[in-house]
Amino acid sequence: MREKLRRYLSGLRWSQLFALVATITTFTIVLIFPLYSLFSKAFVDKGGEFVGLGNYITYFQSPALSISVMNTIDISLWSTLFSVVFGFIYAYALTRTRIKAKAFFRYTALIPIFIPTIVHALGLVYLFGKQGIFTRAGLFPFELYGRLGIIISEVIFTFPQAFLMFFVALEFADGRLYEAADAMGIPGWKKLTHVTLPDIKFTVINVFFVCFTLAFTDFGAPKVIGGSFNVLATDIYKQVAGQFNFNMGAVVGTLLLIPALASFTVDRLVNSKNASTINAKATTLIVKPNWKRDSFFFIFCSLITGFFLTLVTALFIGGLSENYPYNLSFTWKNFLFSRSSGGMDAYVNSLEMAGLTALCGTIFVFIYAYLMEKISGFENLRRFGKLLSILPLALPGMVIGISFIFFFNNPSNPLNFIYGTMIILVVSNILHYFSVPYLTASGCLKKLDKEFESVSDSMNIPRWKTFLRVSAPLSLPAILEIFMYFFVNAMVTVSAVVFLYSAKIKIASIAITHMEEAGNFGQAAAMSLLILMMNVLIRLLYEVGIKAIKKHTSAKERHET
Repeated sequence: MREKLRRYLSGLRWSQLFALVATITTFTIVLIFPLYSLFSKAFVDKGGEFVGLGNYITYFQSPALSISVMNTIDISLWSTLFSVVFGFIYAYALTRTRIKAKAFFRYTALIPIFIPTIVHALGLVYLFGKQGIFTRAGLFPFELYGRLGIIISEVIFTFPQAFLMFFVALEFADGRLYEAADAMGIPGWKKLTHVTLPDIKFTVINVFFVCFTLAFTDFGAPKVIGGSFNVLATDIYKQVAGQFNFNMGAVVGTLLLIPALASFTVDRLVNSKNASTINAKATTLIVKPNWKRDSFFFIFCSLITGFFLTLVTALFIGGLSENYPYNLSFTWKNFLFSRSSGGMDAYVNSLEMAGLTALCGTIFVFIYAYLMEKISGFENLRRFGKLLSILPLALPGMVIGISFIFFFNNPSNPLNFIYGTMIILVVSNILHYFSVPYLTASGCLKKLDKEFESVSDSMNIPRWKTFLRVSAPLSLPAILEIFMYFFVNAMVTVSAVVFLYSAKIKIASIAITHMEEAGNFGQAAAMSLLILMMNVLIRLLYEVGIKAIKKHTSAKERHET
């Protein structure tokens, strides 16, 4: 019996090693090899001769190109400043006041997540463009196209990220600190500056770098509303898609990595120092009534929410109007998309891409996290695998897209056959959004008792059965969250796939760009509404699924007791 168990455990270790090597090798092929192709292109000329920093010198010596760096830094800093301030105030209102309709405010703050950044800019055009609703009413006497429009659009894009991070940080607080402050007669503004802000200082740093990186690397808003105001994201698109200057595109791609790598480094350092201050002796923070405070924050949240709802309303007006703004008669014709922009096929392709990304991504992420967390031994290999899993956090979508071009479009690459197919779009999306689902799955699996695997090994039960019958069912809420995350982001992505889609496989977010370029604003608004409604539906199904799981779990616990 002992000999049989020894042979089983020996075979188990070999199978575990094989699974680890297979998943890490797959990750290395789609992550490290394309990045190597990107960096190698940046240091050679069009003929393939090594030129060192020659391409970078050429780039910065070109006034039209080098000014894009300063423009990008400028709009990123201003966008980040507004997003951090607005996100903190909004999160503070939902966690530290007694305003009404908190659930409503929380969900409406997430509206920008459900639509591409191109649509944020499109909504602004409907509201504040030359023929915009507010412009025609004389309520917006400014030029939208250019710097101002990009900053507003980037604030819309980054606000939900800032709000969510602040909300999580502020939701849990040790009530004893505030009770002591009240006993000492410390006023509210001093509690904010001496208790609240110091407690979340690491979150503030993280939020700043996350918002800055998102604004720095965004392509959608500058593409639609940037006008002649050049930024790095539009530069890389012009160099690659417009002039086929792949070497200069690689240069810009490496420049886009700088803030992302800085953000990644700061995040790692901050998280290593950020120890929780909540312990077993902590008490729940009880927010006391204050009608002046609550009135101010209610008005603030109402203004933010009202702006987002107005943005969506503008899309409905544009999508359901005969010819906005000249003929506002109701019509469905804008949903009969022209074939030149991809037609309804683009929307179907997006659904297929998002569905495959969510399905394949969820399976791969959960298996990858299981191998990293539940296998004993192979420490160095698992440590390398965990490092790979976090690296996508530092990769902007456009960098992934252009690096995939250099690697997979090489005729000598055995994987060249996936270029221009749905497969490469799905792979790029999984890689782009991998890290957050991985952290979700890893955190969930760490909470599961390790005895499950020990017992299954001692009873000669294959690990795959334990995985399917125990680990996966217990992790179902996390699995649903990962699926939703992949699906929603794949539906709205632009930067990760803008270089990779083919004429035969257009997707909805790219089709919106083509519609806007052709002046078909009604059709662009209609396609935006379809994306929004699908993502909202997926979110609702997720909420229903989570409630059903919680209800089933509580009923089971009551039955057992």
